[in-house]
Amino acid sequence: MNKLVLVDGNSIAYRAFFALPLLNNEKGIYTNAVYGFTTMLLKILEEEKPSHMLVAFDAGKTTFRHKTFKEYKGKREKTPPELSEQLPVMRDLLKAFNIAYFEVENYEADDIIGTLSSEASKDDDWEVKIFSGDKDLLQLVSDQVHVALSRKGITNVDTYDLAFVDEKYGITPKQIIDMKGLMGDSSDNIPGVPGVGEKTALKLLKEFETIEGVYESIDKVSGKKLKEKLEDNKDSAFMSKQLATIELNAPVDISFDEMKLQDPNYNSLLSLFKELEFSSLIERISPENEEEMQEELEELDISIVENVEEGMLQNPSSVVVEVLDENYHLGDILGLAIVNSSGYYFIPTGVAKDSKVFKAWAEDNTKEKWLFGAKRNVVALAWQGVELNGVTFDSQIASYLIDPSSNFHEIADIAKGKKGISVQTDENVYGKGKKRKIPEEKILAQHLIRKAIAIHELKNDLEKKLEINNQYKLFEELEMPLSIVLGRMERNGVSVDKQELKEMGEVLSEKLQLTEKKIHDLAGTDFNINSPKQLGEILFEKLNLPVIKKTKTGYSTSADILEKLQDKHEIIDKILHYRQLGKLKSTYIEGLLKVIHPNTEKIHTIFNQALTQTGRLSSTEPNLQNIPIRLEEGRKIRHAFIPESKNAVIFAADYSQIELRVLAHISKDEELIKAFKEDMDIHTKTAMDVFHVAEDDVTSQMRRTAKAVNFGIVYGISDFGLSQNLGITRKEAKKFIERYFESYPGVKDYMESIVDEAREAGYVTTMLQRRRYLPEITSRNFNLRSFAERTAMNTPIQGSAADIIKKAMVQMAEEMENNNLQSRLLLQVHDELVFEVVEEELEVMKKLVPKIMENAVELNVPLKVDFSYGSTWYDAK
Repeated sequence: MNKLVLVDGNSIAYRAFFALPLLNNEKGIYTNAVYGFTTMLLKILEEEKPSHMLVAFDAGKTTFRHKTFKEYKGKREKTPPELSEQLPVMRDLLKAFNIAYFEVENYEADDIIGTLSSEASKDDDWEVKIFSGDKDLLQLVSDQVHVALSRKGITNVDTYDLAFVDEKYGITPKQIIDMKGLMGDSSDNIPGVPGVGEKTALKLLKEFETIEGVYESIDKVSGKKLKEKLEDNKDSAFMSKQLATIELNAPVDISFDEMKLQDPNYNSLLSLFKELEFSSLIERISPENEEEMQEELEELDISIVENVEEGMLQNPSSVVVEVLDENYHLGDILGLAIVNSSGYYFIPTGVAKDSKVFKAWAEDNTKEKWLFGAKRNVVALAWQGVELNGVTFDSQIASYLIDPSSNFHEIADIAKGKKGISVQTDENVYGKGKKRKIPEEKILAQHLIRKAIAIHELKNDLEKKLEINNQYKLFEELEMPLSIVLGRMERNGVSVDKQELKEMGEVLSEKLQLTEKKIHDLAGTDFNINSPKQLGEILFEKLNLPVIKKTKTGYSTSADILEKLQDKHEIIDKILHYRQLGKLKSTYIEGLLKVIHPNTEKIHTIFNQALTQTGRLSSTEPNLQNIPIRLEEGRKIRHAFIPESKNAVIFAADYSQIELRVLAHISKDEELIKAFKEDMDIHTKTAMDVFHVAEDDVTSQMRRTAKAVNFGIVYGISDFGLSQNLGITRKEAKKFIERYFESYPGVKDYMESIVDEAREAGYVTTMLQRRRYLPEITSRNFNLRSFAERTAMNTPIQGSAADIIKKAMVQMAEEMENNNLQSRLLLQVHDELVFEVVEEELEVMKKLVPKIMENAVELNVPLKVDFSYGSTWYDAK
């Protein structure tokens, strides 16, 4: 028996988009609909085990039905661009899954599904299952065809067979068409007979079977008003039935053989999941008993060094310092590789540490070293008591600047396809997951030497590309010195009061207990608040709150669901607060305690310099840029971050509205520039312009709306996105955006011109020549093109802001060194720099920090820096 699964692609995508909160990955690509769509595909593959499968999509807005009724689907709101941009990604996923997909011009996905299910039903050897969220497809149900309709959410479905259709409606599947003809369908703008709902339609069909039967026996219809409605809308009823009828003979040019399910392309799927940051789904796609294929490479003639000699350390040298552990503050160095004009040398860690010759060479600033991921190498050696100086080239940073959209995690990524360079990925050499292990020294030495050779051979090519792109200055004067600054920050770390963290944990535990008691009192019984099943029963059965979404295991109690119920019962606020406290305790209190270094009693975060496409730094192991500050209990976590020295303070300085100031500069909008030069509150100014009121009449709500519009414009927000942020209609949101552009025409001109420039050049640049390539900007696909346009608007703003604070960091480090200051830069958190300042240098730093930060670059508007200081990071804000 063959099993064909047909999926209504647009319907599932639409449901997934609205069922899940708006998510995006590090690159800014929206992913919530793709994630929901993918979980549905995985569920189908795992549970249905189809032999054949196809996903049908709508080809466009216009279909043959519009010839019958021009207003068909005419009242539907425009698809949010945040969803449209995800549809091409879904097609990429289907390609990786090796699942067929199809669309036909002038027809809908329903017609493709109807045609294929009808064709398969002609042969008793086929069973068909259709997945959709659209009840129209119930008309296709038969002995061989079943329809799985999504309920609330995505993966929870009701499967309709003949018996279930009869139980649910008391009619046959074919009569679903007549039901639609009578009652109409507001979602498709099918008019039907005004005043006739589902109940009346079903009553008529049980008595007269079809619309034709109703009108043939119109005199037998009971109820004068109903009879009049039917008579007055006869043409509408028959037209509506025609519109609701799925075409079973659409020109679907695809064979069943082409729909035969094959094994996924696991490499492509894994790559996509990594790019989309679907880490939780990766384990579900790994093929069973997958054997890692290792490329056979010719063995190199290398020297495994027992005693380091000066002749081995020629100038320049490519260097690899191998640390397998991702957190290189904890991991041991596996070994070192050095490649230069005199040969290939593998130096075991112990040999390097004990060698005075190696240490003298490493610390000599005149000895030129080329690396990949210099910061990682420098920090790893620093932990072993060796200061690596003289780093003049970092191929990872160079590659990142040349194309920030590519994968720069390994040397193998940038060496791929380069003639004469052969280097394997770390995964091939070390394995992955539970199979991950360190190979014998000979294999390890060969691998590290190949990495060093690749660094050596790639340098000239990368330098040429930087020069051609006019990026060498950005590379040499900003990113290279920044890597050293970041390395020092990582190695120095941030002092933490462990006891303070523990006491905070105890306080949070007490608050959790009190909050738990309040919740139990409001519920009238004790239960496990962390159990979604028990919580669901309390909320929706005991307290009878309205059910918004059900899952396979019960009621959904996710945060977005609870937020919709906040005005229904006071228990909801308590539950949300309980969860926030629980996350603070587990993720931030207990999480931070786990990463305090055993030797230094400090936290040594890792700053990712070559990751984001905008150029912004990110922080991991742990992420110190993400400590919650909206909740007071979250802000208090900063109490635990203290100076290392007792005669020092924590000094925090941050840029005020830097992205909006950059927007004013690059858009040259006169009103925006004037507002910043006069030091006006920009959100108040925008509220005055958007709402057409005087400054004294601006309310806090008006300012909040203006703030959302201001920052929304920077990120290319749509009317849908703004409506979600503010809880207003899309129509109102659209009006706000239009008024904004009327008030700031220079911004509107910039947004339009930057898109034109991107279309012509294929990329956009920041003020300091950082590039972001946008190949989709000229795509015929609207969805791809609109994402690229939004990115073109935002990248020069966000990227320039990132460049400015990076430049300030480099200049601050130089000034502090030149003035022999003991104070240190500890952290960078978005637009904020955090220092440890010794008390005798406080007056100097109060003048130096704002001076350097406000003059890092010259803009048409003043850069403004606010600073504060105190005995802890909390007190410095």
